[in-house]
Amino acid sequence: MEITDMTTIVQLNVPFRQHSKAARQAALLKTFAQGRRTQEDVFWLKENAEMLNILESTDAELAPGALDVYAAFHDDIEQRMEFFPQYYRFLLSLCLDLEDLGLPGSKGAALSAWVAQQGLAEAELSDLQRAEARRLCARRGIDPLPDDGGLDARLRAFAARSQTFAMPNKKAAYELTHIVFYLSEYGRKDPQIGAAITTSLMFAGTLAFLDFNADLLAEICLALRFAGQVPPDVWEIWLTQQIRTFSLEDCDGLQDDYHEYLMLNWFMSRAGQGGFGDTVPDGRLTFARTRPCSAPLRELSQCIYSMGPARSGDWGVMKDEIAGQLSDEARAALIAAEASTDQFGAFFEGFARVGLRAAAGTRP
Repeated sequence: MEITDMTTIVQLNVPFRQHSKAARQAALLKTFAQGRRTQEDVFWLKENAEMLNILESTDAELAPGALDVYAAFHDDIEQRMEFFPQYYRFLLSLCLDLEDLGLPGSKGAALSAWVAQQGLAEAELSDLQRAEARRLCARRGIDPLPDDGGLDARLRAFAARSQTFAMPNKKAAYELTHIVFYLSEYGRKDPQIGAAITTSLMFAGTLAFLDFNADLLAEICLALRFAGQVPPDVWEIWLTQQIRTFSLEDCDGLQDDYHEYLMLNWFMSRAGQGGFGDTVPDGRLTFARTRPCSAPLRELSQCIYSMGPARSGDWGVMKDEIAGQLSDEARAALIAAEASTDQFGAFFEGFARVGLRAAAGTRP
């Protein structure tokens, strides 16, 4: 199934070829390590941590010398950790991934022990950040939160409240995906999420699909696969089409779509669709995406909100009325979203948001 009216194809203009996936990944590492930001920039930490995390979690086989661009950073990582403890999760993640990917050294164990001794995980405000800290330290056999036995239960309770994810809330949706990432150790063990959390992922994915949000939808499909589930075909087909909407360019602006590019390639790797197939040019590289012009989720939200008291949470009642008010592309996206899951009616009941009038005893 090809959703051609949701896709813009952009040809990449590249000056040379890299003939293996390992060579292309090495070129990306060089780009993130040396070609975009300086190591004093916190966004350098974020970008490189994300890139290395993807490679480590996919058990990438890197080209010889691919990690050499990080040798100097790894050499003085203790000094950085000591002076910038507020960034300890980035720094520890970078150190662990570099060593697990093959960079010589064993500093990760000592840094994990120091994080636990300093109580850095205890200074986190959110359970999600505590879960990340615990997962990182656990890679070297250390528990930084030995007295917090209820952390997993709280994460699962948040994720199991499916109605949270039936309405637009990107922050909550990204937290949902990362809960599954950490509980599953990026697909290396069963996260034991149960039916309610699977429903949450399906609701969040339906919204991301209707919003043409490739970044979030890729994360949701990854989370489903990490939990042993197969995402809807229509979502994955659309995602594989979106990688063709990127161009890799030498440009000064760095407020770009690099994260979306990485998530799409990570998804493709996990789904057996290859990933990291683009040749990587030299220079101050940016990742630019041509985005869809339409906004089906916005249209759908405006449509049902404008109905006022006539709005209902019954999809069977609302379906034809809504379809008649949408643009052709929004209608096509809605039809595809409905066909992708047998839970669309339950999703729409939450998305319609008519709970207050029911509680107040009023009727449309």
